Amino acid sequence: MDRIYLDNAATTPIKDEVVEAMMNTLKKSIGNPSSPHRFGREVRSFIEESRILVARRLNALPSEIIFTSGGTEANNLILRSAVQDFKIRRILTSPLEHKAVLETVLDLAHHRRVIVELVRLKEKGIIDLEDLDQKLQNTSLPTLVTLMYANNEIGNLLDVENIGATCKKYGAYFHSDTVQAVGYYSLDMSQLPFHFASASAHKFHGPAGVGFAFIRKALGLRPILTGGYQERSMRAGTENICGIIGLAKALDLACLNLEEDKKRIEALKLYCISSLKQALPYVVFNGLSDDMVRSIYTVLNISLPIKDDLLGFELDLKGIAVSQGSACSSGSGKSSYVIDALSDPKQVENTTSLRISFGVFNQKKDVDALVLALKALMVQKGL
Repeated sequence: MDRIYLDNAATTPIKDEVVEAMMNTLKKSIGNPSSPHRFGREVRSFIEESRILVARRLNALPSEIIFTSGGTEANNLILRSAVQDFKIRRILTSPLEHKAVLETVLDLAHHRRVIVELVRLKEKGIIDLEDLDQKLQNTSLPTLVTLMYANNEIGNLLDVENIGATCKKYGAYFHSDTVQAVGYYSLDMSQLPFHFASASAHKFHGPAGVGFAFIRKALGLRPILTGGYQERSMRAGTENICGIIGLAKALDLACLNLEEDKKRIEALKLYCISSLKQALPYVVFNGLSDDMVRSIYTVLNISLPIKDDLLGFELDLKGIAVSQGSACSSGSGKSSYVIDALSDPKQVENTTSLRISFGVFNQKKDVDALVLALKALMVQKGL
């Protein structure tokens, strides 16, 4: 049985060139990068060259890139440090954020007495800019806005420019979880209105367990991990050397091939939308995921008019990997909180949502196999 992987929003297969770069580093990296001798300095140079490469690809300063263990740590570093150092008393976010953000802000609300408010959603999960403006206007408390660039479940793209302008108007800090966007769009950090952003290498065909926080120059955050002076004193602990090398290589490859890969994956997503509509005329596309302008081209989220908590598992038995919810929530036995936030509760009770996410290794035959398998399963269930 051929195995088909359509869960790239959870993690992406690592590229051969990335593995090769990491293996070469493992063979060479004898010293501790914090050691002053030649062995340590050599390894330090690998890390700093990677930092420069990442910064160049994002049009950022090398000093603005802080390597972490992934997007979750990057989000925690930014949110917790902002509360600690900027005396943030109020955080505005949305019910559609990744758990790495939502659970962190709720923890800050509980332990640091930060006020957390959810920005209202319009139809299909669009952030209500008027509500954001009103919420920012009606307070004098130091405020941080945290909204993700591309939603990991429904693919909605954030109206970054207008949200950034609104934050600037009221003097609010702006953090965006850009985990799904880095490596898929040409992000120019010198022009984007973020104060902070986050990324994870395994989302763009790099290794798991490494990522970075973007922290705009001279903002003066302090670390949440202490015990050393690594990462410009922003993250204590010996660096994940080969992981950092893999991240930089993966991002470099993604940016080099971005336009070509984007064009091909967009065509694949369009083909999937068309094929699903033809085979399953009752299919519903969640959020803006079928909008090729206002959603990321790698994510498609569908609902089917049947309640089946095992549908993703049944597809897996047929050799097809998709996500029923997000990877961070799988196995919980609960429906996706993102879909819950978008839909009428009665509608959610009688439907099943699936996230299909595409990557550079996918082909039309993968979509054909998925649609064929879904149609067969729906027929078995009486649809």
